[in-house]
Amino acid sequence: MTEREYQPISFKDVLIEMKDVSELMVDLAYSAILFDGKEIALEVINLEESMNKLVYQARIQSVLGARRLEEAEAMSGMLQVAEAAERIANSASDIAKLILKDIRFPAKLKRVFPEAEEIVTRVIVNQGSELAGRTLGDLKVQSTTGMQVIAIRRGKGWIYDPDRGTRVEKEDILISRGPEAGVTILTRMAGAVAPPVSEPSPAGEVDDLDRAVQLIIEMKNLSELSVGLAYTSLLFNNKEVAHEVVALDAALDNMRYDLDLWILEAARKIDDVRYLRGLLYMSSFAQAISDAAHSIVDVLLRDIEIPPIFKKIVRESDEIITRMAMTPSSPLVGRTLKEASLSTVTGMVVLAIKHADRWVYRPGKDVRLESGDIIIAKGRRDGECRLYELAGHAVEVPEE
Repeated sequence: MTEREYQPISFKDVLIEMKDVSELMVDLAYSAILFDGKEIALEVINLEESMNKLVYQARIQSVLGARRLEEAEAMSGMLQVAEAAERIANSASDIAKLILKDIRFPAKLKRVFPEAEEIVTRVIVNQGSELAGRTLGDLKVQSTTGMQVIAIRRGKGWIYDPDRGTRVEKEDILISRGPEAGVTILTRMAGAVAPPVSEPSPAGEVDDLDRAVQLIIEMKNLSELSVGLAYTSLLFNNKEVAHEVVALDAALDNMRYDLDLWILEAARKIDDVRYLRGLLYMSSFAQAISDAAHSIVDVLLRDIEIPPIFKKIVRESDEIITRMAMTPSSPLVGRTLKEASLSTVTGMVVLAIKHADRWVYRPGKDVRLESGDIIIAKGRRDGECRLYELAGHAVEVPEE
């Protein structure tokens, strides 16, 4: 067994790092599937070792930080959140190991990946591109296009989780995540040719494999929504949102039953069933992420004290969660989410909208914004500032 060395570090910083690393591992795992990227898969494995060290630090800090029963209870809740992040990371690592073992995935899966709410894309930076020679911070890529650059391939090397100071060079390959509408903008900025738009399957040609693949995409969307809502529920101490996470977890359980049936049906009609095995692993991946989200909200539903440090954890991580009200003066009032293009304009993903006393989770493009609506969104800090401004507030970021 490898001996671990304890390094003094704040519990807050450990949990921030765990949240960021687990989310990056999920993004890279999906990237490895889409692009058959064994090097990306290896980075996911490397990140798992980093996560293991962070888990060790979190456990030590939770023991050292509890001197009274009340403190121990609060620490137990934060440790449960940390363990949920670890489970997400472990699931991402399992997916990466599939890539390294040459487990196959149907070509149909890769074709419909762009139908996910947040997609992964690859863009080459060409000569003369407005991106070349500038940092990601200067370019404000996410708040301009809605796409977050999660990795850069430069020559034979990789830059994972680039920050604002990372400089983009010509011939770099950018691996990015975000809304489909942002792909065209980022591609244009890179001086590349926009990818062709995939045509939907003609009516009457949808088979069991088609259904299974579409269900995988839906499970991916719901599992990622679950995690965002789970952190939201703890951040704002909202049990209503927490119950939605529980409902999503139950829905994903039912979706797996349907998926298993459709894959078994499809297996009777194709020559090489090895291509179906990857789908079963992916459904397990989505379910594990949803289960981890359920574990996070369990802290709130069991009335375990959530210490103030949790707010700093969510607000200081790479991807933050924010809540703001639509003012009467907002230019967004009366417009649908599709018309507002918030994910592209701000890089923020809208998780939920509260209209009057009713919450709309995972709002569709036709949902119309009204004065007084409460928006909960996740994304980068510069995107939050832009969204706050569009909601009709002063430029300053809102206080929680």
